[in-house]
Amino acid sequence: METITKPWGQEIIYTTPDLKYTFKQIQINDGARLSLQSHTEKVETFVLIEGQADLVLGPNTDHLETVHMELKKGYNIPVGLVHRMIGVKNAIILEASTPETGTTYRYQDDYKRPDETESLRQQQNRGWTPNQ
Repeated sequence: METITKPWGQEIIYTTPDLKYTFKQIQINDGARLSLQSHTEKVETFVLIEGQADLVLGPNTDHLETVHMELKKGYNIPVGLVHRMIGVKNAIILEASTPETGTTYRYQDDYKRPDETESLRQQQNRGWTPNQ
Protein backbone atom coordinates (compact mmCIF):
# COMPACT_ATOMS: atom_id res chain seq x y z
CA MET A 1 0.00 0.00 0.00
CA GLU A 2 1.33 3.44 -0.97
CA THR A 3 -0.19 6.77 0.08
CA ILE A 4 0.54 9.68 -2.25
CA THR A 5 -0.17 13.21 -1.03
CA LYS A 6 -1.71 15.33 -3.76
CA PRO A 7 -2.43 19.05 -3.73
CA TRP A 8 -6.14 18.24 -4.02
CA GLY A 9 -6.22 15.40 -1.43
CA GLN A 10 -4.59 11.98 -1.53
CA GLU A 11 -4.41 8.63 -3.29
CA ILE A 12 -3.94 5.28 -1.63
CA ILE A 13 -2.65 2.69 -4.10
CA TYR A 14 -3.45 -0.85 -2.97
CA THR A 15 -1.76 -2.78 -5.78
CA THR A 16 1.90 -3.37 -6.54
CA PRO A 17 3.44 -1.93 -9.74
CA ASP A 18 4.14 -5.38 -11.22
CA LEU A 19 0.44 -6.20 -11.72
CA LYS A 20 -1.49 -5.69 -14.95
CA TYR A 21 -3.94 -3.36 -13.20
CA THR A 22 -3.97 -0.61 -10.55
CA PHE A 23 -6.52 -0.21 -7.78
CA LYS A 24 -6.62 2.94 -5.67
CA GLN A 25 -8.77 5.10 -3.43
CA ILE A 26 -8.93 8.81 -4.19
CA GLN A 27 -9.92 11.35 -1.57
CA ILE A 28 -10.67 14.83 -2.95
CA ASN A 29 -10.81 17.88 -0.70
CA ASP A 30 -14.03 19.89 -0.91
CA GLY A 31 -13.81 22.37 -3.80
CA ALA A 32 -10.53 20.92 -5.10
CA ARG A 33 -10.03 19.82 -8.69
CA LEU A 34 -7.78 17.23 -10.24
CA SER A 35 -6.03 18.37 -13.40
CA LEU A 36 -7.95 18.44 -16.66
CA GLN A 37 -6.12 15.54 -18.28
CA SER A 38 -5.98 12.66 -20.70
CA HIS A 39 -3.82 9.55 -20.85
CA THR A 40 -1.85 8.00 -23.69
CA GLU A 41 -2.14 4.42 -22.34
CA LYS A 42 -4.21 4.29 -19.16
CA VAL A 43 -7.88 3.23 -19.09
CA GLU A 44 -9.78 4.01 -15.87
CA THR A 45 -13.06 3.27 -14.12
CA PHE A 46 -14.18 5.54 -11.28
CA VAL A 47 -16.78 4.70 -8.61
CA LEU A 48 -17.91 7.31 -6.09
CA ILE A 49 -18.35 5.42 -2.80
CA GLU A 50 -18.86 8.33 -0.42
CA GLY A 51 -19.68 12.03 -0.55
CA GLN A 52 -20.28 14.11 -3.65
CA ALA A 53 -18.13 14.76 -6.72
CA ASP A 54 -18.43 16.04 -10.26
CA LEU A 55 -16.80 14.49 -13.31
CA VAL A 56 -15.91 16.76 -16.24
CA LEU A 57 -15.30 14.91 -19.49
CA GLY A 58 -15.26 15.20 -23.26
CA PRO A 59 -13.41 14.41 -26.48
CA ASN A 60 -11.29 17.59 -26.19
CA THR A 61 -10.96 20.74 -24.08
CA ASP A 62 -13.51 22.62 -26.21
CA HIS A 63 -16.30 20.06 -25.76
CA LEU A 64 -16.69 19.21 -22.07
CA GLU A 65 -19.71 18.30 -19.99
CA THR A 66 -20.07 18.08 -16.22
CA VAL A 67 -21.71 15.01 -14.70
CA HIS A 68 -22.75 14.85 -11.05
CA MET A 69 -21.36 11.45 -10.05
CA GLU A 70 -23.86 8.99 -8.61
CA LEU A 71 -22.93 6.78 -5.68
CA LYS A 72 -21.81 3.27 -6.67
CA LYS A 73 -22.07 3.91 -10.43
CA GLY A 74 -19.09 3.14 -12.67
CA TYR A 75 -17.68 5.83 -14.97
CA ASN A 76 -15.36 4.50 -17.67
CA ILE A 77 -12.58 6.69 -19.06
CA PRO A 78 -10.99 5.35 -22.27
CA VAL A 79 -7.53 6.32 -23.53
CA GLY A 80 -7.52 9.90 -24.82
CA LEU A 81 -10.75 11.11 -23.16
CA VAL A 82 -10.23 14.49 -21.50
CA HIS A 83 -11.44 14.41 -17.89
CA ARG A 84 -11.16 15.76 -14.35
CA MET A 85 -12.89 15.16 -11.03
CA ILE A 86 -13.99 17.88 -8.64
CA GLY A 87 -14.59 17.30 -4.95
CA VAL A 88 -17.96 18.69 -3.86
CA LYS A 89 -18.32 17.26 -0.37
CA ASN A 90 -16.28 14.51 1.38
CA ALA A 91 -15.61 12.73 -1.93
CA ILE A 92 -14.06 9.27 -1.84
CA ILE A 93 -13.66 7.50 -5.17
CA LEU A 94 -12.33 4.07 -6.07
CA GLU A 95 -10.35 3.77 -9.27
CA ALA A 96 -9.55 0.58 -11.16
CA SER A 97 -7.29 1.04 -14.16
CA THR A 98 -4.71 -0.42 -16.43
CA PRO A 99 -1.16 0.13 -15.12
CA GLU A 100 -0.01 3.70 -14.65
CA THR A 101 2.14 3.89 -17.77
CA GLY A 102 2.52 6.37 -20.60
CA THR A 103 1.98 10.10 -20.24
CA THR A 104 -0.77 11.98 -18.47
CA TYR A 105 -1.27 15.24 -20.38
CA ARG A 106 -2.41 18.08 -18.14
CA TYR A 107 -4.37 20.71 -20.09
CA GLN A 108 -5.26 22.70 -16.95
CA ASP A 109 -3.84 22.26 -13.48
CA ASP A 110 -4.64 24.49 -10.51
CA TYR A 111 -1.24 23.59 -9.01
CA LYS A 112 0.88 24.22 -12.13
CA ARG A 113 2.13 20.63 -12.28
CA PRO A 114 3.73 19.43 -15.55
CA ASP A 115 2.55 16.47 -17.62
CA GLU A 116 3.13 13.25 -15.68
CA THR A 117 5.65 10.96 -17.35
CA GLU A 118 7.09 7.59 -16.40
CA SER A 119 10.16 9.24 -14.81
CA LEU A 120 8.10 11.79 -12.85
CA ARG A 121 5.95 8.94 -11.53
CA GLN A 122 9.05 7.50 -9.82
CA GLN A 123 9.61 10.63 -7.69
CA GLN A 124 8.14 11.12 -4.23
CA ASN A 125 4.54 12.34 -4.53
CA ARG A 126 5.15 12.25 -8.28
CA GLY A 127 7.20 15.42 -8.24
CA TRP A 128 4.82 17.58 -6.21
CA THR A 129 5.80 18.84 -2.76
CA PRO A 130 3.25 20.08 -0.21
CA ASN A 131 5.13 23.40 0.16
CA GLN A 132 4.44 24.40 -3.44
